[in-house]
Amino acid sequence: MKKSYAAVWFILIILINISPTHAADAHHEVKAGDSLWNIANQYDTTVEDLKGINGLQSNLILPGQKLRVPIMYKVAAGDTLWDISQAYHSSIQAIKAANGLSSDLIYIGQQIKVPPKQFTMQGQYVLMTREEFKDWLFHHTFIRNVRRIQQHHTWSPSYKNFNGSNHFTLLKGMENYHVQEMGWKNIAQHLTTFPDGKVAVSRPFNMDPEGTIGKKANTAGLAIENVGNFDKGHDDMSEEQRETIVYITALLSLKFGLTPSIDTITYHHWWDLETGERVLDQSEEHGVKTCPGTGFFGGNSTKSAKNNFYPLVVRKMQKISRKME
Repeated sequence: MKKSYAAVWFILIILINISPTHAADAHHEVKAGDSLWNIANQYDTTVEDLKGINGLQSNLILPGQKLRVPIMYKVAAGDTLWDISQAYHSSIQAIKAANGLSSDLIYIGQQIKVPPKQFTMQGQYVLMTREEFKDWLFHHTFIRNVRRIQQHHTWSPSYKNFNGSNHFTLLKGMENYHVQEMGWKNIAQHLTTFPDGKVAVSRPFNMDPEGTIGKKANTAGLAIENVGNFDKGHDDMSEEQRETIVYITALLSLKFGLTPSIDTITYHHWWDLETGERVLDQSEEHGVKTCPGTGFFGGNSTKSAKNNFYPLVVRKMQKISRKME
């Protein structure tokens, strides 16, 4: 009897281990000499699909970078398209389209292609949740060393300009202003956060930011623009956006090995607009902006950053690190 129970448990363990609910995403680690075209051919997909499922802004890939790729999956007893789609970061619609399926019916032993779900993109912009950004960030490799995270608020557009679905319209508007009015090469910021908690990769990370903060701050800098006017008496930051700002700042600090301080997480307010020098709290003697706002996490002073913002980022870094262990 004991042998029978042991055999049953052994079979159950095997079934659990091969169940799609316990599957991991399929990844291709980029090696020297790889190109998107070669990888696409290897996995029977297209360059555009690879860019979409990995949130790639260009064809540039670097050794060590991990790309999600389609897999071939053999249907097992009890499988449904829903189970498989959830296990492999895909969708029922994507699986049906990739395999020419007209219904949700699948059978045991059937070989089906499972393409990962695509990011929401428009042009260079990649719009995502903060959890999707975590996945995006830690699967990417960058050629630029980031030593300073900049915090900004847009002032305009503000909350009154956001309708819940016009993320790309606002991004394109900022890009047009930065290029046509300011004479910059692209949108200034690398990341943009929105009142609903979404975050958009904007300017490519491998480019220094552009902006009135100055060359010294921009060198090895990474700029975050938070949509809203966070000067006191104007927009009250939503809880979703607040959480996203803390979360992505923590993720970036972990990714680039930064310890939160006035040297690694900086506010636009601390930099002279004319000289580009850092003046910290000596704003009376210099031309400075209020950015990221006099109400940004309690204020825009170094004291406020040290007492209010940095501790939140540190705690979030610790929490993320524990989950990643």
